[in-house]
Amino acid sequence: MRTSASCTAILACVVMGHPAPAVAQVDQQRAQQFFAEARALCERDGGRLWGESICMPMVIGDARMQTFATSQPPPDAPRPKLIGIVNGPIRWGDTMWAAMSWATLADEPPHVRDAMLLHESFHIVQMRRGLVVETTLAEHLDSPDGRYWLRLEWHALARALRDSGDARTRAVRDALAFRQARHARFPDMVETERALDITEGLASYTGVVLAAQSEADAIAAAIDELAGQESGESYVRTAAYASGPAYGLLLDAASPGWTRTVRASDDPAAMLMRALAIRPATDLDAAVARYGGAEIRAAEDRRAQQRQARVAELRRRFVDGPVLLMPGGGSGFSDSHGALVIPDVGTIWFGEYHQKGPWGALDADNGVLLSTDGSTRRLPAPVRRDETTLTGDGWTLQIAPGWMIREGARPGDLELVRRP
Repeated sequence: MRTSASCTAILACVVMGHPAPAVAQVDQQRAQQFFAEARALCERDGGRLWGESICMPMVIGDARMQTFATSQPPPDAPRPKLIGIVNGPIRWGDTMWAAMSWATLADEPPHVRDAMLLHESFHIVQMRRGLVVETTLAEHLDSPDGRYWLRLEWHALARALRDSGDARTRAVRDALAFRQARHARFPDMVETERALDITEGLASYTGVVLAAQSEADAIAAAIDELAGQESGESYVRTAAYASGPAYGLLLDAASPGWTRTVRASDDPAAMLMRALAIRPATDLDAAVARYGGAEIRAAEDRRAQQRQARVAELRRRFVDGPVLLMPGGGSGFSDSHGALVIPDVGTIWFGEYHQKGPWGALDADNGVLLSTDGSTRRLPAPVRRDETTLTGDGWTLQIAPGWMIREGARPGDLELVRRP
């Protein structure tokens, strides 16, 4: 199963997993069918999963064609410009709406599409319940070690979902051991992973569970999600989409009703360990062997070698060569398909990228480098400028009033700053 990503009030909006289909205006009849299917699943749940209904107003839009459809009459208020761009909660009038882009949904099979709409609807409930945690990119999951231990954890979680009894317990202990090994190597990223598991993992779990026709279907969908995310190019923003449903379904079996007590400060993996009264497996080498660790390590080593030249070229383009340096922050949409980390610098987003902030509006489709701490963006080789617009290779920046472009610290660099 493939799943969309989303945004909240404190997160940039992201779409992961696969390229968007060709642009087309919103088909009103199909959109109403999508809304009806998602609402039927939500009403079937009747608030049992989270103690309250996640049936929310929904809007699907296409920003290029400026068409949209709503699940209920739209409010008498200006339509938010991010409709058709954002996947996630949007305030429209006095109401929060679960928003999706038509391109994200149009070509998906029904169970994936339903999970996406329910995922985004849950984010609104999640905000009300204080279950949203500020997140950053898990850049360590683009490193060979990070990917290796994550893939092993996912393999063990898939086995745990397939098995039962003592076999399931052993697989969970293995998954926890792989997670512990990764955290030992990247201790400063433990909170980053936990925050993503809460904010996006819970939403992914909710979409998978409520869209499934049975427990067996939910387990099959979670296993598909693990395999689908593993085959992706980048894990820096997608890990929780796979881990969330897996840990959530295992918690359903080990600790029924856990969704009523989970807090923003919790760690689903730790919750499962406590519920089963177990510890991570202690014989790490034996656990690694059970899941083909040698083959995974070899694959990650090959990937790292193949990427060396690519990273060097991108470093020349986004770091060493002439760039526009501008602030981070803002809100909008960014596609993490193919995102690549430059170690000790940041992550380059190669997909469709639209962000707005006090500094103006940025549109790009050929690479934006976001620093590791999220405070700055770099764009390569600015080539044309006037008072309000700056363009470069695959990007355009509309400069807001009160901001200006000045020469950077290095020859050839430019910098976007507030006017004095």
